[in-house]
Amino acid sequence: MLPGEDRAARRVLLVCMAAGATTLLDQAVLNIAIPSMRQSLGATGADVQWIVAGYSLAFGLALVPGGSLGDLHGRKRLFMAGVAVFLLAGMTAATGGEPETLIGARLVQGAAAGLVNSQVIGTIQDVFHGPARGRALGLYAVTGGVATALGPPLGGALVAGLGPEAGWRCCLLMSTPCAVLTLTLAARLLPPPRRTARNSRLDVLGLGLLCGCTLTLMVPFIRTPDNGGEALLWGTAVGVLAAVFAVHQRLRVRRGRQPLVHPALTSSKPYMLGTAVAMAQFGSSLAAFLVLTVFLQSGLGLSALLTAAVTLPGAVGMGISSALAWRLVRRIGPRTVTAGLTLGIGAALTGAAVALYAPTEALPMTLAGTQLMSGTAGGLTVSPNQTQVLQHAPAEAAGVGGGVLQMAQRIAAAICLSAVPAVYLHAASGPPGDGQPRSGYALASCVCAGLLAVALLLSLRRGTAPPSRLSAPAAARHAHAVPRSKEST
Repeated sequence: MLPGEDRAARRVLLVCMAAGATTLLDQAVLNIAIPSMRQSLGATGADVQWIVAGYSLAFGLALVPGGSLGDLHGRKRLFMAGVAVFLLAGMTAATGGEPETLIGARLVQGAAAGLVNSQVIGTIQDVFHGPARGRALGLYAVTGGVATALGPPLGGALVAGLGPEAGWRCCLLMSTPCAVLTLTLAARLLPPPRRTARNSRLDVLGLGLLCGCTLTLMVPFIRTPDNGGEALLWGTAVGVLAAVFAVHQRLRVRRGRQPLVHPALTSSKPYMLGTAVAMAQFGSSLAAFLVLTVFLQSGLGLSALLTAAVTLPGAVGMGISSALAWRLVRRIGPRTVTAGLTLGIGAALTGAAVALYAPTEALPMTLAGTQLMSGTAGGLTVSPNQTQVLQHAPAEAAGVGGGVLQMAQRIAAAICLSAVPAVYLHAASGPPGDGQPRSGYALASCVCAGLLAVALLLSLRRGTAPPSRLSAPAAARHAHAVPRSKEST
């Protein structure tokens, strides 16, 4: 049963879920087609990393300005404009003949997806209130998670059925009918545009500093430094940009201007810890999906269809566990996230062990088992964690809390999609028969397990953090959402 007080609210939520599925399915479907796309275009490893990670980067950086524009000008027109640009950019990418064309189109498509999803978050905040808002945001997160898990099997079926050349192009076109349907539903069901803010001055310098910091962190993984001195230079640049960004945010607060990240959010320890958990989990899961599909096809020589079969249990596990997660939340509260992260670490480490020691003929079946574990872990983690995070967004920053959370996740994904595949490609460089791809996959899986371990530690620390100072209505919502838990989230 969808949340909401009336049918109109439930229809709005359906549009929001359709938008989330469209924009997240697009990236997940492409992962399975990476090897055939790379061969078709003659793309380098760096090109592939920009195609994949650039989408997430542009997505994340468009969320905050998109939300600001929606507050100022109304959400419906921006939502529809974003879906239209997303559609056109996807068609451009599918028909491109050069890696540069695909990179540019994916950057535009990612920015359009960010614009759309920022309007989705704002619309849910406008239409739903109290416990219904938490459930609506949770369903939106589950929709995106299941779409991400379903992407590789669907992409594999397309590549297997249409061949490598046409297959990867059709993977990029798969979002076309979804986008058309979303546009049609939005035109009929979204509420008329209205302004929710009198003025909305975007922190352009803060956004630029954040973008520069993220790019500086990504580049060394995409372009391997020639020596230790160059790596140190990149690391120093990241530190300097991060420090300048932090100082700039404080100065804006002192001058009475709105910073890129609302100070009420940074002062809420449970919100910040929960956001860090979401960043580590989201980045790890997307990177693990990408490395697995490349390992199975390029490292083991499996077809796209067999690769899709290996990843399918992950989608099944995530769908089932997402549906059952709320029952577990009622029983054990925030510990649901802890259980999901623990299971995810176990899945990643099991995948590493399987890659190193299992016989080649048994690898596809055993890796399918680890994917079932990983998908189940994701279903137990994503939506419950997001709901907990937003419950701790202070009342004065409730409207931007979701946007900042998604921006943080997408930036983390961009970095992880650059770093973890770089680890795999470096370790696996060599003939497929010498075992190096196996070692590369095991090492990349251990990196993903390490990211999840960091998320687990942060989640446990969040359990011991003092309650944030919520307004009375927010506190009441929190008590209603987790009635049986005595833990502080």
